[in-house]
Amino acid sequence: MINRISSMKLAERVREGHVRAIARLITRVESGDPEVRQAMAELYKSTGRAHVVGITGVPGAGKSTLVTQLVLEYRASGRTVGVVAIDPSSPFSGGAILGDRIRMGELVSDPGVFIRSMATRGTLGGLARPALDAVDLLDAGGFDVVLIETVGVGQDEVDIVRAAHTTVVVNAPGLGDDIQAIKAGVLEIADIHVVSKADRPDSNKTIQELKAMLMMSLEPGERVWRVPVVPTSSEKHTGFGELMAAIDLHAERLERSGEITERRRQIALTRVVKVAEEIVRDNFARDSRSQTEELLKKVTQRQLDPHGAAVTLLKAMKETIHESH
Repeated sequence: MINRISSMKLAERVREGHVRAIARLITRVESGDPEVRQAMAELYKSTGRAHVVGITGVPGAGKSTLVTQLVLEYRASGRTVGVVAIDPSSPFSGGAILGDRIRMGELVSDPGVFIRSMATRGTLGGLARPALDAVDLLDAGGFDVVLIETVGVGQDEVDIVRAAHTTVVVNAPGLGDDIQAIKAGVLEIADIHVVSKADRPDSNKTIQELKAMLMMSLEPGERVWRVPVVPTSSEKHTGFGELMAAIDLHAERLERSGEITERRRQIALTRVVKVAEEIVRDNFARDSRSQTEELLKKVTQRQLDPHGAAVTLLKAMKETIHESH
């Protein structure tokens, strides 16, 4: 029988930049292995160096193709890149999005690139806690830039803002709306807007209307960062250098203005809340079934309101959570 390498030993290798150690720890994090928790706590002390970029937008906007081209630009500049690609847990939409990821195959042989697809696991917002742990591992492993590509449906466009230093929203012409960002409710969350497939004749209309909407939503002196609109075309291989430059400029502006401190605080808050939710949810499912049934019966019979039932459950869980964590 082969002895299993401890997570703490793998953590040492992560700090040395060994990608296999990163991959193995991500697998342990995804499986919920409790043995990995101490290693992740130690590695967290080595994070905070990578610039984290969220890539989001509606399905069909060409996010995966854009990520591939952006990674190539970063590699040409000499920087290493980690990619955490969020895939839906739903069997209805998973196939097509996973199929798009095949285009990233050209990056796999590059030792300066690490790509990992991870499921949403039904998490509201699309960013499950293991995905954010994977970002930590890539950060601690020495990658200069970490890209998080979201599914791009529902709430996850907004959720990415609470997990990234720079948020890029990808739009494309001809998807049923001139400005998909308006429909998705994410016009305001972008630090950078991209109009992909800019080689298409109808792209200029999308670009101009998006710029107009951004100008209308910005009051004079409201913020120091003017959100740029960057056209890109995978067909013509244009715009990706400009996108990388815009991300770099935004990173510099965050540091210079001091806003990076608030963004890091928001990311930390998101991480803490996600872990707390997961602990409560797991404890709820594992240890409280009999009490839950009794409380649900009282709520159903209107003897107790839902808020009171929740408070009762949390109080009962408190001691168990303390002992197990």
